[in-house]
Amino acid sequence: MAHAHSSSETVFPPPLVEGKHTFHSVTEAVCSIVEAPPSKGWLASFALALMGLGILGISVGYLFWEGTGVWGLNQPVGWGFAIVNFVFWVGIGHAGTLISAILFLFRQKWRTSINRFAEAMTIFAVICALLFPTIHVGRVWLLYWALPIPNQMGMWPNFRSPLLWDVFAVSTYFTVSLLFWYVGLIPDLATLRDRAKNKISFYAYGMLALGWRGANRHWQNYEKAYLILAGLSAPLVLSVHTIVSFDFAVSVIPGWHTTIFPPYFVAGAIFSGFAMVLTLAIPARKIFHLEDFMTIRHIENMNKIILVTGMMVGYAYAMEFFVAWYSASEYESFAFINRALGPYWWAYWIMVSCNVITPQLFWFKKIRTSATMAFILSIFVNIGMWFERFVITMSLHRDYLPSSWDYYTPTLWDFGCLVGSFGLFFTLFLLFLKFLPAIAMAEIKGVMPEADPHWEGHGHAHGAASGHDDAVEKHHG
Repeated sequence: MAHAHSSSETVFPPPLVEGKHTFHSVTEAVCSIVEAPPSKGWLASFALALMGLGILGISVGYLFWEGTGVWGLNQPVGWGFAIVNFVFWVGIGHAGTLISAILFLFRQKWRTSINRFAEAMTIFAVICALLFPTIHVGRVWLLYWALPIPNQMGMWPNFRSPLLWDVFAVSTYFTVSLLFWYVGLIPDLATLRDRAKNKISFYAYGMLALGWRGANRHWQNYEKAYLILAGLSAPLVLSVHTIVSFDFAVSVIPGWHTTIFPPYFVAGAIFSGFAMVLTLAIPARKIFHLEDFMTIRHIENMNKIILVTGMMVGYAYAMEFFVAWYSASEYESFAFINRALGPYWWAYWIMVSCNVITPQLFWFKKIRTSATMAFILSIFVNIGMWFERFVITMSLHRDYLPSSWDYYTPTLWDFGCLVGSFGLFFTLFLLFLKFLPAIAMAEIKGVMPEADPHWEGHGHAHGAASGHDDAVEKHHG
């Protein structure tokens, strides 16, 4: 049934009193974000994101017209920003599946407030990632050659190429993540359908809800499907970035040909993914008054994961130097000394500062439990992880022959594609915030005390007993 809203509730939902949550108050708080008219802040952000999307359109259009020569590529640097951005965006998409699938399988209740954000971020980041292998091939109209379909040449793709492995790995990851996100949305879409105030909303949410009525059989099928998809998603977290690391690791280029890349890339992906979840969730938490759902405990838990994965990444950086020295190969040693002290020394030390030194601040509880500090440090981590991929790719600029060494300088069109990919990402994310429930209402209700059939407060006024403050805090975080 539709619920009437007072005019004071049209911009944002009213702040909830902590420990006084009821099923109704959760529904009101989350649905009012979708049902209220867009705020000025949202419209301004959306306009900015659309400008970024326009830059992407212009950059890609000019690229198609002129060819990849408009980028700063040269010999020997045949890979530039396109591959850097691809690996960066695939990494960003890892936290969503980790929070949703793996924490769900381990029955971690604190995931319920942030999993919808993280899953949406995964979908949009993978869309941005898929853009770059598509456009960096140059002759985009021949992209179908990468797919194993019958064609006029009677040829099959080279399945020994790691770039083809990327096509399969990332498209599989995207498909499973999209299904996982959508299945989790179904009960909440039915809630929005039942509250719809106009026919367009009613039919749009109604079609997406697939006839959900909350029947016992519906819940059984939903939970079974969700569990199966979580089980499928969990190994994908490890496999996708492992295969992305093979783009580099199966080559014979010094600095790339190393077995540490797969675990190091996976740790880095989770590291950057969690940082991006914080970058997006902390402002949304403040703007939409969701502090009672996304509590400091959620932020602290994510900061702990960033600290752990940051130390794993730092260990990998140190091991790379050790392995280069231990190999007794002058080419390997030179590749790493060149990273730290060569022409791209500035990028290397930005990477180390942001990825190794910055997360160490999370050892301090005061910083770990500060939303402002978590937001600032998460941005540093994202910057550092982009530079990590840049530093790895720039190993190409000095190969075996000093006569062919060259310095890679990105052009305006390189930066246009990078900025434009953020425009695409934020456009999709802002549309998600406005038209879909940003918090998983059904899952939050499932961990509230009222969901327990033995809860002694069922006979009282719905959720009014103040004696259950601790229970709500314990269950909901």
